[in-house]
Amino acid sequence: MKKLRVVELFAGVGGFRIGLEKTNKYNIVWSNQWEPSTKTQHASMVYEARFGAKNHSNEDIAEVPISNIPDHDILVGGFPCQDYSVATTLNNSKGLIGKKGVLWWSIHKILSEKKNPPKYLFLENVDRLLKSPSSQRGRDFAIMLKSLDQLGYAVEWRVINAAEYGMPQRRRRIFFIAYHKSTAIYTSIKKTNKIDWMLSSGTIASEFPCANESTKTTSFTIEDDLVAISNTFNKDKKLSPFLNTGIFINGVVTTIKTSPNYDGSKTLLKDILQNDIVADEFYISEEDIPKWNYLKGAKKEIRTTKEGFQYNYSEGSMVFPDALDNASRTIITGEGGKSPSRFKHVVHTKKGLRRLTPIELERLNMFPDNHTKLEGISNTKRAFFMGNALVVGVVEKIGNALHNKIVS
Repeated sequence: MKKLRVVELFAGVGGFRIGLEKTNKYNIVWSNQWEPSTKTQHASMVYEARFGAKNHSNEDIAEVPISNIPDHDILVGGFPCQDYSVATTLNNSKGLIGKKGVLWWSIHKILSEKKNPPKYLFLENVDRLLKSPSSQRGRDFAIMLKSLDQLGYAVEWRVINAAEYGMPQRRRRIFFIAYHKSTAIYTSIKKTNKIDWMLSSGTIASEFPCANESTKTTSFTIEDDLVAISNTFNKDKKLSPFLNTGIFINGVVTTIKTSPNYDGSKTLLKDILQNDIVADEFYISEEDIPKWNYLKGAKKEIRTTKEGFQYNYSEGSMVFPDALDNASRTIITGEGGKSPSRFKHVVHTKKGLRRLTPIELERLNMFPDNHTKLEGISNTKRAFFMGNALVVGVVEKIGNALHNKIVS
């Protein structure tokens, strides 16, 4: 069986790689991980420790010469959600310039400048990408779709909550796949009824069955150039035109709202807990419990800003401790450390209330136990990695489906 060659960008600690390698259908030929705001490149250190330093780049992707990136069949990555607005350069009306450091344009540069660009993209982002920024709902996604359209790609997307397909964490992310017009899949999408593709015959639908919730199909064209889209797309509208499932091909968006259609087994929070000895540092002291109760509880209070302005503040209560008979809440980057927090997970055990361990956080993202354990990497940093990571099981299933489509 032919393995597809993969370049992994924004690799973090290797979630995409783990998921794809579990299928035994992909070969990662090059990877890049660079954290611009830190001197010590902790995530890259973990990546190299697990997968080796060969063909791994730990430098700013915007500075990497395109010639250094080997030819590949598929480009993958979970890139950050940023401001994707564009403008023309002063000395070149055709030149586009996004804000410096916006990593979407690093992907765009590879696709546009490589002599043999990849036939496929498999990307992940937070679901708010579909409705950002607040002043032009959906503009950022429209810019991305149109820029891919100009480079000859069709795109399908779906917002997937991993827990709704039996996985251990309620983590909602958008996954999208792009197909170059030279591929058989592009031709298939062109010929196939778009609703059928999204609900049954498409790549994502084959592994993540869903039902159509829409009473009508939303369809519209994105015809403008990128600068016009940046300036005017959906200006001052309250809702994004992009729903949680869609296809974009030849400038036309077809999008519907779907719901998961899954009745298989489910992994619950209690299923991933360590039953062996957990270090004392993870247990909450008696004197700290009132602070946790306050932060997790409902509030209606008057607060004062630094400038002395008073305002009414209110928020609802959180389940405390976390329910063991459900999938976990979403892990965030601030999950680690002893300090009481509204958003950290707390579980009730025979020995008392405690936070989750790094291994348990890894399990919630379906990583191997101790994947992030490395000398010089703190437990707080390990928790941070998992707050930034994706659920490996989703990547594995989509990767499997994509390979099947390509070789069928």
